[in-house]
Amino acid sequence: VQLQASGGGLVQAGGSLTLSCAASGSTSSIFVMGWYRQAPGKQRELVATITNGGSTNVADSVKGRFTISRDNAKNTVYLQMNSLKPEDTAVYYCNVGTWSVRHYWGQGTLVTVSS
Repeated sequence: VQLQASGGGLVQAGGSLTLSCAASGSTSSIFVMGWYRQAPGKQRELVATITNGGSTNVADSVKGRFTISRDNAKNTVYLQMNSLKPEDTAVYYCNVGTWSVRHYWGQGTLVTVSS
């Protein structure tokens, strides 16, 4: 599975961004898609995931501000980020998990939120 993420950039606090991640290759093996992030000097952390059936898991730190969705026909997962805060600044990584419990990572896209 190959992943191509896009949508990062620079935004002011309170602003919005939408990240997209398109999967290609053995997409029929995908069970869950999601986003993780890694801020400078910190460990990578889960932001949100969504299964084929639409069940979501969203980190408490972004709950109510970020929304994850997916288009199964396009094998694409989206992360709508609203009310962005400087502490949301990080490299955001797309991730997919397969039925055989393998995980694949995208190249990362930088989100910078200025105060």
